[in-house]
Formats: sequence, structure tokens, C-alpha cells
Amino acid sequence: MDKRVPYSFASKVGKAAFSIAILIASIADANPEVIPTSTPQTPRAKVLGILGGGQLGRMLALSAANLGVKVMVLDPSDRPPAAVASQAVKGHFRYADDVQNFASKVDVLTIEIEHVDAETLTMLEGEGTVDIQPSAKTITMIQDKFAQKEYFKEFGVPVGEFCDIPDENALVHAANEYGYPFMLKSKRLAYDGRGNYVVHSKEAHTIALEKLGGYAHGLYAEKWQPFEKELAVMVVRCRDGEVKLYPVTQTVQRDSICHVTETPALISESARLRAELLAKQVMNGMEGGGVFGVEMFLLADDVVLLNEVAPRVHNSGHYTIDGCVTSQFENHVRATLGLPLGDTSLKVNHVIMLNILGEADGKRGEELAGELIDRALATPGCSVHWYDKSGVTKGRKIGHINIVGKSMQEARDRLGALDPKALERFSP
Repeated sequence: MDKRVPYSFASKVGKAAFSIAILIASIADANPEVIPTSTPQTPRAKVLGILGGGQLGRMLALSAANLGVKVMVLDPSDRPPAAVASQAVKGHFRYADDVQNFASKVDVLTIEIEHVDAETLTMLEGEGTVDIQPSAKTITMIQDKFAQKEYFKEFGVPVGEFCDIPDENALVHAANEYGYPFMLKSKRLAYDGRGNYVVHSKEAHTIALEKLGGYAHGLYAEKWQPFEKELAVMVVRCRDGEVKLYPVTQTVQRDSICHVTETPALISESARLRAELLAKQVMNGMEGGGVFGVEMFLLADDVVLLNEVAPRVHNSGHYTIDGCVTSQFENHVRATLGLPLGDTSLKVNHVIMLNILGEADGKRGEELAGELIDRALATPGCSVHWYDKSGVTKGRKIGHINIVGKSMQEARDRLGALDPKALERFSP
């Protein structure tokens, strides 16, 4: 007897199956929730979770989307910038319950800001409930900038003089040892100029303490470094320990906030080699995969000292989006998931990054930012990256512009057409 299914019946079954598939797809489209795979077959099939959904999370999510990687972000905002290419979960990355709940939804957990609940990450890592990259140990150490300095000093990384400031006696001792000016810093939650104060005189001690929250907040002092330039090296470290360096870049600050970067940095070959060596030394003390921003000071005679390290993608590496073969954002996704690392070399001769910083609050700030973007669109070699943040305030990072050129002079001329004051900040 012929046991083959009649064509008409098979056709109907096939049509029914197809209809069910269409129905499921339509439901998925109506409810675009990322569902983590319990047993991902390939690294790209894993759901990448990011603590924080700001501009760094946004650029990470966009890069991940290009690789076909699903992303979820945890952020307290109703619609964070990263929501453009990810599923945003509302919650705070410094609240234990929120972090634990979020971790249960993803396969690999990483950060776009180091000021997260590291204690909970340590617990989750110990339980093995989620894959954390870079490691919770690394994130915990870097959160405390004083502990970070002590840690790297033990690894033989060259750092400037620094000391703990638990009380007034220690502050007076630091002033006597270092002289004026010296830096007084918060150990935690310091970034973009926050948590730092330049102490110029004994009379300024009280003001500095008030600005930084007092001794109970956790303070330390650093001897003032008469640097000639500020440098940074973005480093990508794969989970298995493979390390690749991006080119050395010069960073220029405005009110302690990164304003422009220039790559390659105009420094001697000796200084470049020392900066790269320092970055490699730093990575000897890191655990886990991801991109790390290594900031440093260039002193006279090509002496290079570590300033600080960020265990994440960094403003100093924004130039890589249009200046390098593989951006820092794509490489962070690759590194955290265990994918092969991409080429970190420059694909252009020269690239300058100009941060779009709020020049005023509210509507006026939006207008000024719009005028800068219009100038960029009319200037060859410029690429605009807008962060879509909610509102503009003075000094806030709201976007950046990458400027490429066939030579340093061409790139600088284009920067001058956009922002002459930014060009003036570069040393000859």
C-alpha cells in the first residue's frame, strides 16, 4: 500500500505551518522583547546585557546590531540613548535587585559605566549565574581610584606620587610634601571633571573639602604633574588574554571634560613606545574581556605616567568609529562574547574627534549644537554622531564629530572651520 501523504493534504499542512510561522512572527514584531537563549549555539547567539544605556551603550548597541547580536540595557531613564538598537529595561545599575533581575535575562553582562553595584556583580560571578566581562574583580578595583593607583603601582606601572587623605593632618602633610598646586580627588564616583579639585593654596583647603564632600566621602591627593600632553591608549582584551592596542591619541580637556582628541598623537617615537608599554603593563593586571581606556600624562624627556584606567569603551576612543578598521565599540562586543578581535589600525592618515558639548541650557543649547552640526555637514571629512539625549545642559556631552584628513594639517583646518577655539587648544 502506498503510504505517501497525498499532495493535497501535504500542501494544506504546509500552508498551515506557514500561517502559524507568520502568526508567531507578527506576535514577535508586536512585542519585540529580546529572549535570552538558554543554550546559545554560537557566541553571536548570546544576548549581551549592558549596565547603563547612555551614549556609550548606544554606540555599543549599534555595533552589536551590525554583528547580529541582541542587546539589552539597564538604565533608569524612560528612553535611554541606547534604546535605538536595544531592548531597554528600566532600573538602576547601582541597585542590587535591579542588577540581579537584569542579569537573569542575559547571557553575558558588561558595563558602559564603572559606577555600578560591584558587590552584586561579585556575588553573581561567584554563583556562576551570569558571565561578566570584564570580571567583577576588575570593575571593583577600578571603581576606587585610590585603590586603582595602589594596584597598578604594585604591578610596576609608572604612576605619580599620591597619598590617602583621611583627615586634616594628612591633608596638611600632602600640602607640605607636594607643594601647591596639588590635586585633591574623590576616590569614587568621579568623572568628567566631577570629584577633582586643584588646590592652589592653604586657604583653598576648606573650599576643596566642601566641593568634594569632606573626608568621610573618601579622598586622596596627587602631586601635580607638569605634563606636556595628555595621552590615551584604547586597549581591547579578549577573554583568553589576547591584547590589541589602538594608536596613541592625544586628548585635550575643557573644564576637565574631554573636548578634542587627535590621532595619531604628535609625539616622539620614544614617547609612543613608552605609552604602548605602559598600556600593556596595565593589561597585565586586568581580568576578562572588553575594551579599556588607559589615560596617561606625557612629561618632559618622554616620561609617561599613568593617570587612570576605565574598564570600558571610552571617550578617548570615539575617533575609532571613522578612523580605524574596527571601532572600539565593535571590538568590545567581540571581546566580551569571545569572538575574534578586529583590526585596530588606522584606516585614515589623521583623525580628530570633537565632542559636542552643551554651550547653554535648554533651547539655546540645542540651537548652538545644531549650528555646529550644520557646519560639520558642510565640511568634507566630517561625520556626526548624535546621542539623542533628553535635553541639553551646559557642559553635557550630547554628541561628537569625527574629522578625517589626508594629513594633520587638513584635519586641523577642518576642525578650525567647525570650532576655532577647539583648534587653539592643540599645541603646535
